[in-house]
Amino acid sequence: MARELITSWADYQMALDRLLAIACHKISIYDEDLVTLKLESAPRLLHIKRILQAGQSDTLQIAVRNAGPIRQKHPLFLNQLTTYGHLAVARQTPPQLAHLRDSMILVDDKHALIRFERDMPRGKLLIDEIDEVRPYLTRFREIWSEGGESVASTALGL
Repeated sequence: MARELITSWADYQMALDRLLAIACHKISIYDEDLVTLKLESAPRLLHIKRILQAGQSDTLQIAVRNAGPIRQKHPLFLNQLTTYGHLAVARQTPPQLAHLRDSMILVDDKHALIRFERDMPRGKLLIDEIDEVRPYLTRFREIWSEGGESVASTALGL
């Protein structure tokens, strides 16, 4: 069990890499637009692909307040969402959640990286902290249940 305070963007990026490296079954992300997570990087894409290839339902759930950057600047990540569409879902949250300013990455229901303010790196990394992660899981489920617009990599229609 470990808890670490995150105070810099470099620490935040290292914490994210640690979290993705230990992920085995499930990743849930709530973020502004995924830009600060840099999921398009090769090592991070490989970690996500590894987890998706494990093939469990609801392996990757992503809720973002602004899906524009994902659609416009992350073709490799969108490709993974398409390839593993039966295991991965990304959606833009509805406008009534636009006021939320935090970010969370939840892994295997027992690890988390929480950023308290979208414009600042201040946050905490929780490893094997099931009890401390539980309220964030509940909050993610509440955010997810609000629905939203799917982030699709292809246009529907003819």
